[in-house]
Amino acid sequence: MLTRRDVLVALATAGATLAGMVVLAAHPAVQTSTVFDWNTLTAQPNKTGAVRNVCQTPTATLDELEIHITTLNPGETPHPPHKHPDEELLIVKEGTVESLVNGKLQRVGAGSVIFQASNQLHSIRNVGDGPATYHVIRWNSPGMLKQTNAK
Repeated sequence: MLTRRDVLVALATAGATLAGMVVLAAHPAVQTSTVFDWNTLTAQPNKTGAVRNVCQTPTATLDELEIHITTLNPGETPHPPHKHPDEELLIVKEGTVESLVNGKLQRVGAGSVIFQASNQLHSIRNVGDGPATYHVIRWNSPGMLKQTNAK
């Protein structure tokens, strides 16, 4: 037989569960330590080459961490020179690219690292004879995602 206490406990449990679901819906899951295996990342072809999306999620210390891997066909650029409030790091995996950094074009190859600071004009182009692949790591520090989305 159900007692008043049983009903109150059931209602309190249901309310706590519902409140937890609302909080989770309002705050996406935080990225935990993870291995992203190259062999499981599917290349999505596009007009300039292909992209492998790795993640785009909050972390314990960032509003958002985005990682993707771009492959550019020879002579291609993913977009015209641009700037944005967030910062990004590019790590060249293969090929030769030309990067606009501090108003100068610089040619670099595999193993090179390119840092693009906040609100500085930048671009990248494949200047080699074969594909150029690079990893992009972008982050939004606390409060920056609102600025990025406002533009």
